[in-house]
Amino acid sequence: MSYKEKRKEEIKLLVEKEYHHFLLEIKTRIKEAQYSALKTVNTELVQLYQDIGKKIVEKQEWGKSIVETLAKDLQKEFPGIMGFSSRNLWNMRNFYLTIKDNEKLQLLVAEISWVKNLIIMEKCKDVLEKEFYLRMTKKFGWTKDVLIHQIENKSYEKYLLNQTNFDKTVPIKYQNQAKLAVKDEYTFDFLELGEEHSEKELETALMEKIRRFLIEMGGLFCYIGNQYRLEVNNKEYFIDLLLYHRKLKCLVALELKIGEFAPEFAGKMQFYLSLLDDTVKLDGENASIGIIICKSKDRTIVEYALKESKKPIGVSTYKLTAQLPKNLLKYLPSTEEIARKLNDLI
Repeated sequence: MSYKEKRKEEIKLLVEKEYHHFLLEIKTRIKEAQYSALKTVNTELVQLYQDIGKKIVEKQEWGKSIVETLAKDLQKEFPGIMGFSSRNLWNMRNFYLTIKDNEKLQLLVAEISWVKNLIIMEKCKDVLEKEFYLRMTKKFGWTKDVLIHQIENKSYEKYLLNQTNFDKTVPIKYQNQAKLAVKDEYTFDFLELGEEHSEKELETALMEKIRRFLIEMGGLFCYIGNQYRLEVNNKEYFIDLLLYHRKLKCLVALELKIGEFAPEFAGKMQFYLSLLDDTVKLDGENASIGIIICKSKDRTIVEYALKESKKPIGVSTYKLTAQLPKNLLKYLPSTEEIARKLNDLI
């Protein structure tokens, strides 16, 4: 090949490479515009439904039949457009009544879809609980199914109850995100396990249902391995499960215990985290986090076990059913403390 032909080929390859980047930029810009348009449309739709709900309330003295009549007339006027059934008009009325006196909720509902708003308004009774799921759905982009799963598994209560030492061991800018990454209790109701099982059986069952497991963990975890091998001075050690958290950009070590939490579990986890940080963690990643998941725990013992720990560790429990034990309700923080925690989610 002559120099001229070779040069021509190089230019062609360069143009192709530059065009690829150019195409990628255009596609990214289009997707951004599409997302912005969808977001605008969603905001307008939620506001429209809120306004319709308000007007229905104002004309309520005409009787309940006004909703049925309005639904028929709107469907006749706007054929092919979904959303004007009598059931949805009642939803609009109830939606308006729920948020009309709460400015914070009025701002949050515009950030997620109408369907997800309805799920939260129908399934959550407490105002602060509604606020939690609105913020979380926006923050993590939960799908409808993931949102329902989170509500049914009591993620709100589990967030408020969680026991970690992250306030002392995690950089301030990552603390709230780290707390969200660890629940006080995990629900493994998707596992086909009896109440009596070994730690190995629990680990094996989780690996067989890895997708459901990662959803229960919060949706931002990636699976790295189970029985993850570490070596120091020719001695082998194995972490039950090793995950990676995409937002925190850190390794997350999980230890599974089928009994009650014991203080020595925290010491063993500190050892694992030191090894991970020294031998596995990559440049640019944050310090590793440990989660000890036990069948049960004494909350006071957990507090003392984590009190002097220099490594970020959370202690959680797991259940095979979705019911939150009544004895935990006494540990829920005050209304003021809950409001402060929710503001931290912003």
